[in-house]
Amino acid sequence: MKNEEIKTLSLEQLNARLKELKTELFNLRFSHATRNLANPLAIRNVRKEIARVQTAIREKEIASAKGGNDGNK
Repeated sequence: MKNEEIKTLSLEQLNARLKELKTELFNLRFSHATRNLANPLAIRNVRKEIARVQTAIREKEIASAKGGNDGNK
């Protein structure tokens, strides 16, 4: 997924995607340990996508916190 696609997802969708990616990373690491991994770069790509999703989640949390605090001033 590209950053533009990730940023359009809702918080629930991002959390579900993060869970899927972590499962995929576990499976890739297991395959790598048993020497059955065809593409070792897949691990790097999944780790980068996990970081992108986590960044998008944090951005949405910060935006919602800023939006909620503006009304209290």
